[in-house]
Amino acid sequence: MKPSPTQNAGTHRLGMIAGCLAIASLAPNGALAQDAAADFPKRPVRIIVPAAPGGGADIIARLIGQQLGKSLGQTFLVDNRPGAANIVGTEIVAKAQPDGYTLIVNTAGPMSINPLIYAKLPYDAMKDFAPITNVADTAFVLVVNPAVAAKSVAELIALAKAKPGQLAYASWGRGSANHLGTELFMMVTQVKLLHVPYKGSGAAMPDVIAGNVPIFFDTIASAVPQIRAGRLRPLGVSSPKRSPAIPEVPTNAESGLDGFEAGSWFGFFAPAKTPREIVTKLHGEIVKAMKPPEVQERLATLGLDPVGNTPAQFSEQIRRDLAKWGKVVQAAGIQPE
Repeated sequence: MKPSPTQNAGTHRLGMIAGCLAIASLAPNGALAQDAAADFPKRPVRIIVPAAPGGGADIIARLIGQQLGKSLGQTFLVDNRPGAANIVGTEIVAKAQPDGYTLIVNTAGPMSINPLIYAKLPYDAMKDFAPITNVADTAFVLVVNPAVAAKSVAELIALAKAKPGQLAYASWGRGSANHLGTELFMMVTQVKLLHVPYKGSGAAMPDVIAGNVPIFFDTIASAVPQIRAGRLRPLGVSSPKRSPAIPEVPTNAESGLDGFEAGSWFGFFAPAKTPREIVTKLHGEIVKAMKPPEVQERLATLGLDPVGNTPAQFSEQIRRDLAKWGKVVQAAGIQPE
């Protein structure tokens, strides 16, 4: 039996109502997300730094956090949570409410190296975080104790080849960014150095200055005060161009090490599933916070190269780092713990 015109009309009306309800059910979600982003932040925002005060991540968090407070009218509180190769603080953010009120300034170590070094991490670097932007890249500078005979990268390589396995280098710890950076240096130059791990740059630096462990790849920001005081001799920076902080120091490429680049970065992340609109707003505000002359000057004095890339570009940068350092870990025979 064919449906009557009345039945057809009723069915048509029901279909229209159902369609309108479906659209209405979707519209508030998008509107709510936009409203949440427009009102964000309505209370103080916590920026976790998974390292001790005074380091690069801490400086970046406070520098940018201060600018965000001015532009957004809320307090951005820096909360230092160091420990266990930056795992403690990183885990806090991985498990935080994804509402934009808990952020982290992290580095290549926890995000691009820890996944290669630790068999059981309490977070997934690629799945538990929403990258916002890489604020700045930092190169390493190769420094030696002034008592070391080498006054250039080439001379250090020659010295190391004459004494294989006898010259010691310091690192921030097993599997740290500068540990892998030095492993890459040894692969490229075909030299063998003795690894002496410490618990961070602050712990290693006194022994390098004393000459107990004469070789060190450190961040430019950390090494510059000791270089200026004459306690360390810089040989080369591991970036494509010279650093404005120490323009007199040649790049490793200028010293004949083509293809050798090593360093780290400092970037903002939110927990995964943070609304896209909030991530987008934070990205725009953080990039804006990098622009004032006093911020640019501060970054330059620390030997930091401003970036401000998009969340997608930052995510891809982390993937490239994982691939690069994965090859180093495998070639160096570093076994996951």
